Amino acid sequence: MDTKNSGFDTKLIHAGDFHEEFGAAVVPIYQTSTFAFKNAQHGADLFAGKEKGYIYTRIGNPTIDALENKLAQLENGYRGVVMASGMSAVTTLYAALLKQGDHMISTGAVYGPSRAVMESIFADFGVESTYTDTSLIENIEKAIKPNTKLLYLETPANPTIQLTDIKKASELAHKHNILVCVDNTFSSPYLQRPLDLGADIVLHSLTKFINGHADIVGGALIAKDEQVYAKLRKTMTYMGGNMDPHQAYMVIRGVKTLSLRIEKAQENAQKIAEYLENHPKIEWIKYPGLKSFAQHELAKEQMSGFGSMISFGVKGGLKGGKILMDNVKLALLAVSLGGVETLIQHPASMTHAALSKEERLQADITDELVRFSVGIENVDDIIADLDQALEKI
Repeated sequence: MDTKNSGFDTKLIHAGDFHEEFGAAVVPIYQTSTFAFKNAQHGADLFAGKEKGYIYTRIGNPTIDALENKLAQLENGYRGVVMASGMSAVTTLYAALLKQGDHMISTGAVYGPSRAVMESIFADFGVESTYTDTSLIENIEKAIKPNTKLLYLETPANPTIQLTDIKKASELAHKHNILVCVDNTFSSPYLQRPLDLGADIVLHSLTKFINGHADIVGGALIAKDEQVYAKLRKTMTYMGGNMDPHQAYMVIRGVKTLSLRIEKAQENAQKIAEYLENHPKIEWIKYPGLKSFAQHELAKEQMSGFGSMISFGVKGGLKGGKILMDNVKLALLAVSLGGVETLIQHPASMTHAALSKEERLQADITDELVRFSVGIENVDDIIADLDQALEKI
């Protein structure tokens, strides 16, 4: 079925899918490392690119292809490359587009390991990087150098929920021939499509909203055009960060309920954010759906919904946060996000612990910041759980 002109929910169910000779209703798992050739010439033609087909799962696999095509249609891109983890996607991006002497600009509050791998590994190969508050376009402009090759945005940012204007940032970058990649993990293509706003590449940790069930790890890059896609594909194939066919099958299954899950989770998040905003034990709260959120209007402009990620600070700072996290009963104290279950964690001591305190403060990641990933449980139960835990502070 050709789904390119279909609605988003139809694409979730049918895009990229194929039906093999036995008529399976879902994409089968081609759990094989290698594929047999019809004859010597067939094998030679496949390696030469004269004929389409499969050689080896690191290079291509029908189940993996189905997921890549589905994600490309969801993001309105040319083609996707899926990988074994979100960090595999990050390192593939860097390796494909940056070489010795090149410079990258990135969001200051970007996911901790995305920054750590650049500063601890790629820096050793001569790649420069600048981390700044990309919500202010003038900061991006000031950071541009003659050797800047990549603008890597994360919006909403992890864990500050800070937004960057993708359209304005992309327009600025393209004036300087800089490619733009947006980590769209916090929103998913259901709420935000960066390629439509001017970005060149979209990155996802498939572990989060797209799979949505906390049972696989995966990553993806979706390119707007064929040239950039070819660079990403070549790098991933040579570096060997491919996804396993069973992983791909799980993500194909998980993504089909993306709309339903996000709608319920963000409905819960709005009610929880309004509850927390008025709670005496909460110092501050950041959620795009609140009118008090500084970038509420930008959220309405470039997103179709406000998502289910909330950051807030509790009274008592780090001590208060620990009391809260040690006393919740329904919410799981765990990293990651975007699953059907509600999760709570402390970025300064967990996901962003690799950064120095000074770097965290520059990125607005304070010690009292608590990150809350809202699930699809009954919202009254989530609020009751928070209420009893906050009373102990």
